[in-house]
Amino acid sequence: MENDNLLSLLYDTSQGDKHAFSTLYQQTSGKLFAISLNMLSNRAHAEEVLQDAFIKIWHNASEYNASKGTVISWMISIVRYRSLDALRYNKVRKEQTMGDDDFDIQSVDVNYDENTKLVNCIEQLEPQQKQAIHLAYYKGLSHSELVDHIESPLGTVKSWIRRGLTQLQRCLTL
Repeated sequence: MENDNLLSLLYDTSQGDKHAFSTLYQQTSGKLFAISLNMLSNRAHAEEVLQDAFIKIWHNASEYNASKGTVISWMISIVRYRSLDALRYNKVRKEQTMGDDDFDIQSVDVNYDENTKLVNCIEQLEPQQKQAIHLAYYKGLSHSELVDHIESPLGTVKSWIRRGLTQLQRCLTL
């Protein structure tokens, strides 16, 4: 998925072009569904979230700001927040006990073959950073839930996430 192509489709969508929106859906829905399904562990809920996310994308396409990230990252954030809302509303999250050694980025149900660089960057993180980011962004835990789950102070957990995301950003821009 090339950002310029998605940007063009999103711009046309913002102008009410239904064909562009359909093409945008076809090119991104698989990846976005995988993210939602991974977070929710429930196919029906993930499908509902994906539908809600695309409705929001249709209505808010003109609000996309290229200076804040790529089109796909903007769309992923919409799906992620919709998934978090579904987790909270439906209480579908099942608590998992996860040790520092249990996180394997290859087990995340997203096609990372396209994003080998992302996988390599994630593998360079410290185990605590990797776990905190995984639990926050892929499992949808809030900061307070992370504190309880990891059994570390809030400031420490926030630092792991912030430093991990900074390191990922730095690694991805090299």
